[in-house]
Amino acid sequence: MKKQELQEIFERMKDLHIVVVGDVMLDNYWWGHAERMSPEAPVPVVTINHRESRLGGAANVAVNCKALGARVTLASVIGNDTDGDTLLNLAQQQGIDTELVMKSDSRPTTTKVRVLSRNQQMIRLDEEITDELNTGEEHPFIDLVLRYLQRVKPDALIFEDYNKGVLKENVINRITEHCNEIGIVTVVDPKKKNFLSFKGVTIFKPNLKEVREGLHLDIRNANAAELKTAHDALSENLSHKITFITLSEKGVYYNDGKKSEILPSHIRNIADVSGAGDTVVATATMVYAITKDVRLMAEVSNLAGGLVCEEAGVVAINKVRLLAESTALLCQP
Repeated sequence: MKKQELQEIFERMKDLHIVVVGDVMLDNYWWGHAERMSPEAPVPVVTINHRESRLGGAANVAVNCKALGARVTLASVIGNDTDGDTLLNLAQQQGIDTELVMKSDSRPTTTKVRVLSRNQQMIRLDEEITDELNTGEEHPFIDLVLRYLQRVKPDALIFEDYNKGVLKENVINRITEHCNEIGIVTVVDPKKKNFLSFKGVTIFKPNLKEVREGLHLDIRNANAAELKTAHDALSENLSHKITFITLSEKGVYYNDGKKSEILPSHIRNIADVSGAGDTVVATATMVYAITKDVRLMAEVSNLAGGLVCEEAGVVAINKVRLLAESTALLCQP
């Protein structure tokens, strides 16, 4: 590929409109110092001196799409609570459209509180309900999303599943069918519970652990033969177009039914793998939406996932840095 062609692809990212549907979370970080043990129990006392809230789950995928320049709309169900208000405010501050985020009186906003001292996590506190949406939430949510898709016709839709209850099977099926009817690219970042529910999507992007668990396959070496077996099993169940499997330190694998390949990862100084999957699915969606080039999609998103692993904590992709590395590694001299 020529440098100018790649630059044009990155430039066109700002013209995309991506809808992210799934389980959103509020990640709260409480930093402090622990200098004594509690007299009440054998646990440290952490004196908190700083608090920060960040977008997590499907909202972090939206953040990555926004970092790459797209217009982004987030679709989810959150609690009618203070944490939900905080999540909406954070999203809106980052320029993410929240008109498809519905509030519910029957479930709290999923929150995770991490208490840290000297850069070490002392404890994590989760507040969530993982029950599927009830009918009073499900049908209004489906109607809200379908009407929006029909009216706006975005370029792509990402399903981001964390098994917190938003992406129940009927929600998945109705939205996928509608996207296929009106020509919207659909991309899935699945989890175990709904693994084989995403029938007819464009791109199915699990990681290797999810493939092993979702298909009950004994994949030991993650070689071409084993991964093709996984693709064939997925294709039989889902009738999707493209399999895209992240292989951690081994890179990524893609199969579009005509061509398949393992693209190795690049040497990195790994600091933290948190959030890398969110970055990969966001980048893959946008590159594919522009180019329909499966190999280029895999190459660029493979680089993106590696780049965010070099930084501590969950961070969004740096578009300038990604373009520079993609140009250096993928373009002709």
